[in-house]
Amino acid sequence: MANQITRRKFLISSGLAGIALKAPMLFANTSGSTALSPTMRRIPGTDESIPAIGMGTWITFNVGGDEQLITQRTEVLKTFFELGGTVVDGSPMYGSAADVMGEALNALDGHDRIFAATKIWTGDESATRAEAARSSRRWGVDRFDLLQVHNLLGWQGHLETLKQMRANGEVRYIGITTSHGRRHREFAQIMEREPLDFVQLTYNVLDREVEDRLLPLAQERGIGVIVNRPFQGGSLFRRFQSEPLPDWAGEAGVGNWAEFFLKYIISHPAVTCAIPATSKVEHMKENMGAMYGTLPDASQRQRMAGYVRSL
Repeated sequence: MANQITRRKFLISSGLAGIALKAPMLFANTSGSTALSPTMRRIPGTDESIPAIGMGTWITFNVGGDEQLITQRTEVLKTFFELGGTVVDGSPMYGSAADVMGEALNALDGHDRIFAATKIWTGDESATRAEAARSSRRWGVDRFDLLQVHNLLGWQGHLETLKQMRANGEVRYIGITTSHGRRHREFAQIMEREPLDFVQLTYNVLDREVEDRLLPLAQERGIGVIVNRPFQGGSLFRRFQSEPLPDWAGEAGVGNWAEFFLKYIISHPAVTCAIPATSKVEHMKENMGAMYGTLPDASQRQRMAGYVRSL
């Protein structure tokens, strides 16, 4: 696996350099200098780091067999890779998204570039391996980097199997997920007693409940955090896009609303990676821009949260 990681890092680095030469302003920070290094986050307990911005596939990649849409989603994934992305998250719940991802990866020869994360989503607690194998075939990957129990469905049985799979080298990392603020008390109890590598949860500039308990607990336990719904399913843009950014946005490294929302998230010290989803290349470029340049400090984060509350 070490060789695969090395190859992945080489491909990411070479892709970043090529894009930087073509579009240097995408990598410019507020002082006008170029910042070619993406924000990386170390996976707790390891020497491995991953980019702080990943990609979700819920809804956006569920396009069935429409060849035109598959081609367009392939361009989105291509842009994601070119700008330094690796972490892609899916689930069997997401309809055809796994098949579309598999086609896109084949078209781009992208299997060495991806940190592949999916979920176990079945009430049959004896079907963990079978569902992982089906997902592996659909994505076209030999094994997943991360397997997660989706929304705690059948988590007791699935997690026991996932621990065995991790020990056997069938998967690299394991975790659990929740979304929309559901079941946080039970989620915390599992985090306290199970040897998890990752948790996935909802966090954004308005939905901040996890700051009180789950994020500090992840830091205490050495668990990586993947953030879903960073834009509240797009509602943050619908609510705030027409509003001006604050005059001090540049001081926090923010040039647009996508960067505002994402930099608020990834600047939290407990967060490993945020996974916004998009079906548009231009939006992907904005999302990935949040991985470059200055991140807000603690006081700026408070100003950001206060600003959106005031609008």
